[in-house]
Amino acid sequence: MQRLDFDKKGKQHGHNVSFSQRHTKKVWKPNLQTKTLVVDGKKVRVKISTHALRSLKKKGLIKT
Repeated sequence: MQRLDFDKKGKQHGHNVSFSQRHTKKVWKPNLQTKTLVVDGKKVRVKISTHALRSLKKKGLIKT
């Protein structure tokens, strides 16, 4: 799994805890999407988290 330079998101580790209090290992992965962005007139395919994508839209750096 990749990490982005501007995002720094990665896997998180923890435990699933059942009703009987058994602890089993669990991994939470970030929600990564493959998007095509236009940078300096060139199309670039990027794996970007939805949180970063929302931030870029909010700042007006990309259009829908």
